[in-house]
Amino acid sequence: MSSRLNAELIEGFLSSTEADELLMELTNTLEWRQESITLYGKSHPIPRLQCFVASKGVGYRYSNLTMEGSGFPNILESIKDKIESTANHTFNAVLCNLYRDGHDSMGWHSDNEPELGEQPVIASLSLGSSRTFRFRDLKSRKETIDFELSHGSLLIMNAGVQEYWEHSVPKRLRVKQPRINLTFRLIDPTR
Repeated sequence: MSSRLNAELIEGFLSSTEADELLMELTNTLEWRQESITLYGKSHPIPRLQCFVASKGVGYRYSNLTMEGSGFPNILESIKDKIESTANHTFNAVLCNLYRDGHDSMGWHSDNEPELGEQPVIASLSLGSSRTFRFRDLKSRKETIDFELSHGSLLIMNAGVQEYWEHSVPKRLRVKQPRINLTFRLIDPTR
């Protein structure tokens, strides 16, 4: 039997106008890159573009990638403040993902890196095309729960989610428009 999924979806967290403006600004101002990760000794390009933003001195490492923060631009600082107030949690970093269309995806994983702490809270803001966000019970790997993340929605993954569930964003070949996903997290720079 699985642990209850401790996640909350807030539709319309941003108005359509706010979400449109943020999508346009982030698309044009962040330094998007396609990183590569090493799996089983082979290098593979990540099937999406990424950008890491964090407070100065905060770094993040996963899948043999190391990223360093240099401070939040004003636009991300103000949205971070609003999300912190809603999630009742502090964040010092955001991993930004740009899914160019439905061919871009994210495989099954949990955000369980040591620097995130034992029971991390992650707040995920979606902008652009709606995409399915799937959770799968880590123990049985059979029970799944899907959320449709729409433009301006906020998904808060509370304590325990990363411990008991993994998540993914599957390909959706009919999706032709881009989607930006901002995943706010608290990183302990001493770990």
